Amino acid sequence: MVIIDVKDFKKSFGSKVVHRGINLKVNKGECLGLVGGSGCGKSVILRSLIGLEKPTSGEIFIHGQNIAPLNETQLVDVRKKVAYVFQGGALFDSMTVEENLAYPLKEHTTLTLEQIKRKITDTLNGFGLQGSEKLMPASLSGGMQKRVGLARAIIMDPEVVLYDEPTAGLDPFNTKKIQEKILELKAKGVTSILVTHDMPTAFAVCDRMALILNGVIAQEGTTEQLKLDHKGAMKNFVTGEAW
Repeated sequence: MVIIDVKDFKKSFGSKVVHRGINLKVNKGECLGLVGGSGCGKSVILRSLIGLEKPTSGEIFIHGQNIAPLNETQLVDVRKKVAYVFQGGALFDSMTVEENLAYPLKEHTTLTLEQIKRKITDTLNGFGLQGSEKLMPASLSGGMQKRVGLARAIIMDPEVVLYDEPTAGLDPFNTKKIQEKILELKAKGVTSILVTHDMPTAFAVCDRMALILNGVIAQEGTTEQLKLDHKGAMKNFVTGEAW
């Protein structure tokens, strides 16, 4: 079952053409790795999937609904189902960890305060972050901030998760924690797209990968297919260590 279907996506910023016609499909429970050089517009595609950017032309279907023409009010329901994990965590600096996680639950659910507190505790425990509820973001390490950001993104039990460089700059311990959580969510049937330059993580968690080059998908295939391809565009992109 196709959950995400991007059709002939084109995007320009003024005279700068970023995407010349991107076509992507992601099936239910699948993790697609989206890779490419810096500035090729990987994050632009992710942002467009929740309406933070609008395509210059083309269509973006989520569960069969074209979200490209939707306004902010209409996008609220989409964003309840599609979570975005921002590269820097994007936590509210003036809120504690607990308050950060409580915010979407208070805004978009009818849970009681006790139910919200229990859900926050369970979610943080799942990330190895028990006892961090009263901490402020500024007192967290970079790895902890990213884990809290991911915890907040998934606390609404989204059907789709969009990861924007979730392991960038992380030590091996935190990278492993993020990988484990992505695999855990995938095992529960969550559909996802992973934008990354971390090729070992991409090969560890993704079912398929797509390489953006010159504004189009230059190569796409399963991770196993791409490991065996020794002369394609993907091979030229990744380091030999990833193979």
